[in-house]
Amino acid sequence: MQHITTEQVRIHIGDIALPGDLALPEAASGLVLFAHGSGSSRHSVRNREVASMLNRMGLGTLLFDLLTTDEDVGMSRRFDIALLSERLKAATVSVAHLVRERHLRLGYYGASTGAAAAVRAAVEAPPHMRIDAVVSRGGRVDLAGHESLCHLQAPTLMIVGEADPAVLNLNARAIAWMPCERRLEVIPGATHLFEEPGALDQVGKLAGKWFCTHFEGPAHPAPHDPAG
Repeated sequence: MQHITTEQVRIHIGDIALPGDLALPEAASGLVLFAHGSGSSRHSVRNREVASMLNRMGLGTLLFDLLTTDEDVGMSRRFDIALLSERLKAATVSVAHLVRERHLRLGYYGASTGAAAAVRAAVEAPPHMRIDAVVSRGGRVDLAGHESLCHLQAPTLMIVGEADPAVLNLNARAIAWMPCERRLEVIPGATHLFEEPGALDQVGKLAGKWFCTHFEGPAHPAPHDPAG
């Protein structure tokens, strides 16, 4: 098993600093940024479990909350997709030097409203950076908006529980607008939070396979970092 380097980081966005956890296998092919914008609770236990699975598959992960603790108390910021996507893009820029030095591909993994932020941020990727794959877990990709869905180019996998009919229906509608490679995977018997035995394992395996497949080949150049 390859060595995995872990590090606590702080992502500075304007006058706030969001704490994050970076894990990078020695021979990582890519880096997946986790976007969780609703009820984040310090990166979410479920996100940590999936990230651990991705790490074992040779994928780097960056877990961080898109909202501060104070912002997460109310509901309004949780559904501010413009704010969440801007913070995700800022976090993407913050790892540009790492992406360049390690020749990494980039991906987004979004849950809940974070999935909408991931879609929009992938469409509006920072200059000279490209998002190579997106995975949504029980996500509200529909909240990214019609225009973003119609311009999405990153291959996108949507994973929804069979017993989550409302989100399943919204994802089925959203997928019709996407011009990119896309797939909707339904986990039998799973509810919105994928708390059923084995459900989250299936999510991790599907997500890992999607990222590994689309991270193959040479990485795209990251912007030059004047600070070196």
